[in-house]
Amino acid sequence: MDKVETATSQVVGNANVADEQRSASLLTDIKSLIKVGIINSNLITVFAGFWLALYFTGLSFVANIGTFALTMVGSALVIAGGCMLNNWYDADIDPIMTRTKSRPTVTGTISLQTVLTLGILISVLGFGLLLFTSVQAALFAFMGWFVYVVLYTMWSKRKYTLNTAIGSFSGAAPPLIGWSAVEPNFHIVPFILFLVMFIWQTPHFLALAMRKSKEYKAAGIPMLPVVHGFEFTKRQIVVYIACLLPLPFYLASLGTTFVVIASILNVGWLIIGLSGFFMKNDLKWANFIFIYSLNYLTIFFLMMVVVTWNTTFS
Repeated sequence: MDKVETATSQVVGNANVADEQRSASLLTDIKSLIKVGIINSNLITVFAGFWLALYFTGLSFVANIGTFALTMVGSALVIAGGCMLNNWYDADIDPIMTRTKSRPTVTGTISLQTVLTLGILISVLGFGLLLFTSVQAALFAFMGWFVYVVLYTMWSKRKYTLNTAIGSFSGAAPPLIGWSAVEPNFHIVPFILFLVMFIWQTPHFLALAMRKSKEYKAAGIPMLPVVHGFEFTKRQIVVYIACLLPLPFYLASLGTTFVVIASILNVGWLIIGLSGFFMKNDLKWANFIFIYSLNYLTIFFLMMVVVTWNTTFS
C-alpha cells in the first residue's frame, strides 16, 4: 500500500512540475511576444508626459488617478499589440537572428493566426481606453502604432537604411500620449520630449545594429552598419548625440537641477561617442553606447518627476 501511495505521489508531483513548467514557458512566450522591455521603456516616457502635463496645468496626480490608469493601460496595450504584429510579420526572418529565434512565432508554440488576431484586438482595446482620456491621446497612439507596424515593420525595415529614423517617430509618440491625456492643447514641453525621444533612438538602435550587424546582414535587413560600415555609423551616432545638447535648455522651467543633470548626461554620452574614433574595438564601444543609452533614458525622464514631485503629487 505504501508503495502504491508513493508511486501515486510521484505521478502527481511530476504532473505539478510539468504544469509549472508549461505555465512558465507560456509566460516567457508572452513576454517575448509583447516585448516587455519595449513596453516598460515606453511607459516611462508616457508617465513623464502625463506627469509634466499635470505640473504645468496645476492639476493634482491623486485627483487624476483614474485618467492615469486609463492612459498607462491603454498605452501598454497599444504598444503590446504593435509588438505582436511586428513579431507576426517578421516570423520569416526572426529564425536567422539569435535574439529573435526563440520567439513563439518562430518556435510555433503560438500560431501566427493567433498572434495576428490578438495583436489587432489588443491594439483596438488600447485605442478604446485612450479615447476615454482624450481624442488627441488616442490619435497620437494610433500615429505611433501605424508608423511602427506599417511604415517601419512592413515597409521600410527591409528596404532602406532610413528604417531607424522612420521607426523613431513611433518611439517618440509616448510622451505625447501621456501629455495629451491631460492637456490636449499644444505646448513646447511635450514637443521637446518628442524631439528627445526621436533623437535618442538613433544612437540607441544603431549601437544595437553594430552589435548584431552579422545577424542583420544574414537576415537581409539594410541597417546602417551593414550597408555603410562601422565608421560611417559611428559618425552618425555622434551627430545625433550632439543634437541632444541644446534640448534641456528648452525645459529650463523644470529648474536648474534638471537642466544641469540633463546636460551632464548629454555631455557624458557625447564624450563616449567621440571616444569611438580612438577605440580599436568597435563592438565594445557600441556596447558602451547601448548601455549608456538605457541609463540615459531612465535618468532623464525620472528626473523630470523628481524635480516636480512636491508640486504635482498632492
